[in-house]
Amino acid sequence: MRRFFAIALAVFAMTACTSTRTNPFLTEWNTPLGIPPFEQIQEADYLPALEEGIKQHDAEIAAIIANPDAPTFDNVIAAYDQSGLLLAKVVGVLFNLAETDNTPTLEKIVEDATNLMSKHENDITFNKALFDKVKAVNDQKASLGLTREQEMVLDKVYRSFADNGIALDEAGQARMKEINTELSALSNRFGNFLLKENNAFKAKFGISVSEYTDAMTTEEDRAKREAMFRAYANRGNNGNENDTKEIILNILKLKEEKAKLLGYENPAAHILSDKMAKTPQAVDAFLANIFKYAVSRAKEEVKDMQKVMDQDIKAGKVEKGARIQPWDWFYYAEKVRKAKYALDEEITKPYFQMENVREGVFNTASKLYGLKFEKIENAPKYHPDVEAFKVTDADGSLIGVLTTDYFPRESKRGGAWMNNIRDEYVTLDGQMVRPIIVNVGNFNKPTADTPSLLSLDNVETMFHEFGHALHGLLTQCHYRTVSGTAVARDFVELPSQINENWAFQKEVLAGYAKHYQTGEVIPDELVDKIIAAGNFNQGFMTTELCAASILDMKWHELSSVEGIDIEAFEKQACKEMGLIDEIIPRYRTTYFNHIFNSGYSAGYYSYLWAEVLDKDAFELFLQKGIFDPATAKSFRQNVLEKGGSDDPMTLYKNFRGAEPDPDALLRARGLK
Repeated sequence: MRRFFAIALAVFAMTACTSTRTNPFLTEWNTPLGIPPFEQIQEADYLPALEEGIKQHDAEIAAIIANPDAPTFDNVIAAYDQSGLLLAKVVGVLFNLAETDNTPTLEKIVEDATNLMSKHENDITFNKALFDKVKAVNDQKASLGLTREQEMVLDKVYRSFADNGIALDEAGQARMKEINTELSALSNRFGNFLLKENNAFKAKFGISVSEYTDAMTTEEDRAKREAMFRAYANRGNNGNENDTKEIILNILKLKEEKAKLLGYENPAAHILSDKMAKTPQAVDAFLANIFKYAVSRAKEEVKDMQKVMDQDIKAGKVEKGARIQPWDWFYYAEKVRKAKYALDEEITKPYFQMENVREGVFNTASKLYGLKFEKIENAPKYHPDVEAFKVTDADGSLIGVLTTDYFPRESKRGGAWMNNIRDEYVTLDGQMVRPIIVNVGNFNKPTADTPSLLSLDNVETMFHEFGHALHGLLTQCHYRTVSGTAVARDFVELPSQINENWAFQKEVLAGYAKHYQTGEVIPDELVDKIIAAGNFNQGFMTTELCAASILDMKWHELSSVEGIDIEAFEKQACKEMGLIDEIIPRYRTTYFNHIFNSGYSAGYYSYLWAEVLDKDAFELFLQKGIFDPATAKSFRQNVLEKGGSDDPMTLYKNFRGAEPDPDALLRARGLK
């Protein structure tokens, strides 16, 4: 999940004509519910519209500075929050397309746009006259009678200057601008290199990286599994034109320099200063506690798999003396699961047709929060795979627009995520602007004979990303700065992860898990097996996730990367954390897109941190009933609607009545 432009912005429209046509970004969009007119937008429209957006935003900032009235929340902070809508309009479309339907031309446009945006953001961040206005409001905040949301907006705006170098001398500010520009360009380059590496993997093996796990589960040829594993695990580390190691070291050097310019020991200390965890030490202790339980369970799982492999050795299917290796894990874990629970994903998949699962996701939100989903026929779309839905509340009022884009293609990066095309906010004249949200996945495409059938992991992923969508859709904030998913990174995964908990509840499955050929509802016997196997392989899954989180912290806790060899550093980090040889981190350094291109630097731990919150929160639903109206209403009002309008722990305690039990995660994963 990702927000590409965090500065909050307001309604502004104008037209500008070329000799033959009007740039669609410079007009009001006469489309259903304001969905971008994707079919009308040409690649040549982006940069001119972006430049005009920057021009208008500059003028709006200049007007705030030139205002002769004494600085107030309304004429400084609110005006700043609602400036630059045209710019947000362009960015919301451009960067979404760059991730979902990229082209060589668009790649160059994004590179140029990134440079323009970086310079523009630098010009704002280091605008002393603007900061003086912000500081004047901040200095009197105790006497202004602000709402809690306004206090959070003011604090976030003030910190966006104070924590990014406004107090530096002229030379320091100049260098910080250079760093920000270089980091933006390098991050974009990393993403482009990784996309090419992913496509090379597909060209070699005929499957996308998102299909890797399924393929490894069913591939009987051990030599081929090893070849697939080595290709997958060495993306970005092949010494070719797409090798990411140099980019990574340059990114880390710049992050380190930036942190030190701002007075922090290392990037992790800088990044975590405004998160729930606050310090690297708190994150390290948190991860170490989980890791010890996870790796202990993983060692037991290795023993179970080795017993099955030994049977294959006796049968002559595997060479004598073979031991479980990383490329064996998915294959033999599936054999163990079949033996223990008689659960075969080839039997479950026919019950999880993509469209039915999506309907199950929608129905769950309807039961919990009263939402209704109506497909928008003939909605503008950037690709034929995209579908759009109008989301309304129980009283018929508009909640927003959700678009789904679930199938892989070479022009789309791997993984799954949620984006905001348009944020929710209230205009200065009191008009509510409702959001446009996109959920993206890389699930199996339908074939001529078979619809898209999802694995259990795919099902969970769809529920997860829809949880992010709910956070973006249901928000009821006044200010873009704190709207929807604009929250602390280690809180943002709570809405997504808690939504996963409904995916395999019996009464939920009964509503959507239907055989694509017969229409038969998934039988209770199979549901029981899915539930019984719910904590299967949790040692592995928790260990690989925790290992990646620790690796992320190790990189960002460095004060210098001079002379460091990436492979050697990663190997040593894995040894120090106690990672067993049969498991690698979920993301190795050279393809760790989350931390080098997606805003999760020193933040990948957030998934586990938020899982403590989500498991503790769902225990309340289990106590009261998974569709208990009062509990659902409380979660909606205290978490989903609030965005970043209050301190995250305050929001959580308002819902739960207490701070979370740290052992909730371990209990839910069956590790303690």
